[in-house]
Amino acid sequence: MTRKYFGTDGIRGTVGQPPITPDFVLRLAHAVGRVLKRTESRPTVLIGKDTRISGYMLESALESGFNSAGVDVVLLGPLPTPGVAYLTRAQRASLGVVISASHNAFPDNGIKFFSAQGSKLDDAWEAAVEAALEEAPVWADSSEIGKARRLDDAAGRYIEFCKSTFSTDLTLRGLKIVVDGAHGAAYHIAPKVFHELGAEVVAIGCAPDGLNINHEVGATHPDALVRAVKANHADYGIALDGDADRLQMVDATGRLFNGDELLYLLAADRLARDEVVPGVVGTLMTNMAVEVALQSRGVKFVRARVGDRYVLEELEKHKWLLGGEGSGHLLALDKHTTGDGLVSALQVLQACVRSGQTMGQLLRGVNLFPQTLVNVRLHPGQDWKSNERLMEETKAVEAELGNAGRVLIRASGTEPVVRVMVEAADAARAAQGAQRLADVVKAS
Repeated sequence: MTRKYFGTDGIRGTVGQPPITPDFVLRLAHAVGRVLKRTESRPTVLIGKDTRISGYMLESALESGFNSAGVDVVLLGPLPTPGVAYLTRAQRASLGVVISASHNAFPDNGIKFFSAQGSKLDDAWEAAVEAALEEAPVWADSSEIGKARRLDDAAGRYIEFCKSTFSTDLTLRGLKIVVDGAHGAAYHIAPKVFHELGAEVVAIGCAPDGLNINHEVGATHPDALVRAVKANHADYGIALDGDADRLQMVDATGRLFNGDELLYLLAADRLARDEVVPGVVGTLMTNMAVEVALQSRGVKFVRARVGDRYVLEELEKHKWLLGGEGSGHLLALDKHTTGDGLVSALQVLQACVRSGQTMGQLLRGVNLFPQTLVNVRLHPGQDWKSNERLMEETKAVEAELGNAGRVLIRASGTEPVVRVMVEAADAARAAQGAQRLADVVKAS
């Protein structure tokens, strides 16, 4: 399906430029409302947001659009994306809506949706919404206009849910943990979750002003976390992104652990507890070392397209529970229906506390292959896929790498660039191969 508005994770863009304008967002909510009313006479929608200043404007537009279609609205205020997914399910709502551009800087924003079950919606639903956007609005009669109210204890309910995923016979008492909220949606939630489980918490990136979300803090800028862990002599560091659905972690030495390593750790912890782990889903970008390590322990490994929705699709297809991306989107479907940075961090800490080992000790023997990623900006109309020289050079690099590396060339889903990635046991070989292929793309 060719989508006009929806990308891999909802609708996203720069605020004030189509489609992230109040008039379009109002139309979008009206169209979504009409789609909902095909199966429900009086739908209820939950709306949460991150801390971007534009969230106020877009929240008002969504509220008006839904109400105009005869849909009731419950406003949650600032809340992590996975918190909206959880409350949508817990409140038996028809739909969950999140106003966020995730790890992007504050000038961007976006709208994404969750089903009544708290999971991402499929392509057919998005197609129905896009079709409804092309139709003329059908305003509800005055007596049928939707109402709006606030759920004042939304944050408290989500905090309790997060804590419920941590074993009741364990505690974080005695641990000092630095928590970086990226000045985003978890700023008022993340420190409380770890504190209430017993940890001494040092909070950074928890003072949003509407303009500083993800700015030099959070999962996409983990240097701030590394420095804070060292400066405070902490045991662990936890960095979330702006909507708290991705995670990076740091140990007491200041070593950073990415999503690939944490995914393996979660699987290894379950194996250590004699749980059956039939398979794990990664993406095309997941480090080969993780695949090799899992397969050596009898765990199947499947690669999905880049994007947590595609990881989820593969998990559901195989009826497996664990999946994730190197960026820190981790899925444990027996804990939550979607990726959750806080829940994932608690699963990692639970494994460390239960075993008495650090993250590094639990990952002993898993040495990530060096990866080199080069982004090549495309010219308008540039057809890199038909480049015969690129095909020949790719085959040559793959032959040189053999079984000790791999090549991945793919178009970005969010900007006009081609991403060239080469992974190899030797860092110099990875860098050399990636640059060779990038140069061919540039010359085409």
